[in-house]
Amino acid sequence: MDIRKTKLEDLDQVVAIIDIARGLMRASGNTIQWTNGYPSREYIQSTIAIGENYVCIEDDSIVATFCFSLEPDPNYTIIEDGQWLNEEPYGVVHRLASNGQVKGVAAQCFQWCFEQCHNIRVDTHETNIPMQKVLTRLGYIRCGIIYVGDGTPRVAFQKIDS
Repeated sequence: MDIRKTKLEDLDQVVAIIDIARGLMRASGNTIQWTNGYPSREYIQSTIAIGENYVCIEDDSIVATFCFSLEPDPNYTIIEDGQWLNEEPYGVVHRLASNGQVKGVAAQCFQWCFEQCHNIRVDTHETNIPMQKVLTRLGYIRCGIIYVGDGTPRVAFQKIDS
């Protein structure tokens, strides 16, 4: 699988993958994450413009998308019910979405991110059990609870080079 920065001409496919992933979340019982049109087409376009959106290519087709940033996430400043593993500079993974057609996509995305930065933080909704299982299987440690912009809680994970 190849991973590259998303191009503007990929936008329609990325939006379609987000929609598929939203449906997969609903089917697994996660009915309250990615609601009310989030992430919107405009928001995705803005992450493409700043170079933080990526796509995963398998057999010349886009099969997944995610955001990866080396900028500090303001939502990670305060963590409750635990603490971060360290306070070193970190990478952040957000909005990982797959079309559900290729097995192991999440693991490959997280591995790619870890190769870019050996200190990764990620958060997910408490009802996103499949993502929590993936993160745990890949060696991410549950660090506590953070709150995103709308005030809702997220389970925070981190993986560092050991």
